[in-house]
Amino acid sequence: MPTQKRLAGSFTALDFQQVLLRRMADHNPDLVEDARHGMGLSLAQMREANKRWQAMLHSPHARGALSRYRSVLGEPESRIPRRVGDLDCEAWLWPMPYWPALRFEVLVSPEGGVWNEWLVRAPGAEPPRLTTLEDLTPWSCTVDEAARAFAPARPLEGTAPTRWGLAFTAPDALGVRREVVAEFTWGLLQRTAVVR
Repeated sequence: MPTQKRLAGSFTALDFQQVLLRRMADHNPDLVEDARHGMGLSLAQMREANKRWQAMLHSPHARGALSRYRSVLGEPESRIPRRVGDLDCEAWLWPMPYWPALRFEVLVSPEGGVWNEWLVRAPGAEPPRLTTLEDLTPWSCTVDEAARAFAPARPLEGTAPTRWGLAFTAPDALGVRREVVAEFTWGLLQRTAVVR
C-alpha cells in the first residue's frame, strides 16, 4: 500500500519544510495555507510530517541534531567558517525549495554540536529593504536582517525552542520612532507589535 510505504520511508527535505511551516501556522495560518497549496500538499500530509519529525526527536534511539539534519536534508550545499563572538564554528547551509532566497542554516561547533538552527538569507540573494516599521511584514526578513536594519536590537527569549524575539526601535511611515517587538519562527519574521 503506497501510504504505508511512505510512512515507513525516509523523512525528506519536503517533509522538513512542512515541519517549518507547521510551526509558522501558529502566527500566519493564511500564509501557511497558501504555501501548502503551492506545494501540492494536504493538511493530513503536513500533520503526518510533523508527527514523524516529533517521533524522530523524541525517540529513545534519536540521532544527534547534526546527524538528523544530514539524514533528512543530505549533504549541505555549503559549509562556511564563521566566528561568533570569540568562538569559531561552521555554518552548514541547505536550500529550501519553497523559499529559494533562503537557506536553512545550522551552526556547528568544532566538536560537532549544533549551536543554532534557522532560516537565513542565501549567499548572494538580494536582502530585503528594511527602513520602516511597515517593511516588517510576515516572512519578509530573517532575525539577522532585522537586527542589522534596526540596530541596536536586543534579543528576547522565544516562547518555544524554534522561536526568537527581538526588541528594537523603528520609524513608522511618518518617521515617528516606535519601540517594537518582533517574533520569529525558525528565524523568519512572523509578526511585530508596537509596544510604545
